[in-house]
Amino acid sequence: MKRNITIVILILITFFVISFLTNILGALNPNVSAGYHLTETMAGFLPFAFFIAYGVMSIPSGFLLEKWGEKRMMIMAFALAFVAALIFALFPKFNVFVISLFAIGTGMAVLQVVINPLLRVAGGEEHYAFNSVLAQLIFGAASFISPQMYSYLVTNIDQGNLEKPFITLMSGLVPENLSWVSVYWVFALMSILMIVVILFVRFPKVELQEDEKVGSKASYLELFKNKYVILYFLGIFAYVGTEQGISYWMSKFLSNYHGFDPDTTGADAVSYFWGLMTIGGILGLVLLKLVDSKQVLKWFTVLAIISVAAGLFGGAEVSLWAFPVSGFFLSVMYPVIVSLGLNSVSKHHGSFAGILMTGIAGGAVVQILIGGISDITSLKTGMMFLFITLGYILSISFWAKPIISNKTIRLKEIFKS
Repeated sequence: MKRNITIVILILITFFVISFLTNILGALNPNVSAGYHLTETMAGFLPFAFFIAYGVMSIPSGFLLEKWGEKRMMIMAFALAFVAALIFALFPKFNVFVISLFAIGTGMAVLQVVINPLLRVAGGEEHYAFNSVLAQLIFGAASFISPQMYSYLVTNIDQGNLEKPFITLMSGLVPENLSWVSVYWVFALMSILMIVVILFVRFPKVELQEDEKVGSKASYLELFKNKYVILYFLGIFAYVGTEQGISYWMSKFLSNYHGFDPDTTGADAVSYFWGLMTIGGILGLVLLKLVDSKQVLKWFTVLAIISVAAGLFGGAEVSLWAFPVSGFFLSVMYPVIVSLGLNSVSKHHGSFAGILMTGIAGGAVVQILIGGISDITSLKTGMMFLFITLGYILSISFWAKPIISNKTIRLKEIFKS
């Protein structure tokens, strides 16, 4: 099939928007908690509301995709995000915020299901690996930029820099002491622009491959009888819980324990976490061609545990850098766990992928646990729960027995003439 560059560009932009809307919660956490006078448990309920949507919607979205098609699903997802962001921006109450986060999370879950098969078809199967890596780099870039945008808006609005027209507009739209709500005006604008763009783009017909189809009820029942399906589901659950557990709570930790300004230094730390995760992903691609994926997972997880420990127990400057550096070591975990999982079953890969994507709900549940433990003890103790999730990820490197291992290049093959 001929490559459709327009669709590829649209998908890459969609990856950017998904990341932009998803990975800002960590930067917002201190201000949201202060603005609504939240306990740590209630603060943990915010990422819960967002990521539980992935657990609820990942598999149903696959069925809807086969019925409605890519274009209609993408418009529906962005329409949901637009309405949710706009309603919260107009009525910035805590209960509205929770509902808004669930609705936006639902939209992002739908988009994740739609765009990967579409990228394969539009970009050409022979280019899919390259385009997937490019998409992840763009995803990472958006995660880096998003907290910077938040910091720019909040600091300028709070300082009353009204000589800037956009800041003047935002200042008039947000309540006093809730300058961070301006972020959701930006989200609403981005979502409506995406709808307009999608309406004018012609979509190719997508024939789902066997490993992209959601599968039948019988396939799910068969998979759930396989213990490795449950174990890898828990692996994704633990990974997303860890990733969000660090990115969501680090700014608040740095503010509470070391006095760093969450609107500047804290937001930068969150930004660097995602930036270093992107860089780590590039290195991981190279390492996975040289070393068995289980070994890569083992050593990157050990280094992630050391980084989190340094963040929690080190001094101010050590903590400020240790948390972002942990993002570098987390970078290989998701693709390695998914690939080990899919390579551990001989059939029903589409259904298994849906089960694994449901594990993204770990980003919801782990935050509630960290928040609850923090209210009973302290935020530092609450974040120590991450050692349990990281410990489980480390265990995968010991018990994983994939049917097919990742192909590696021997050094003597590289230097052959």
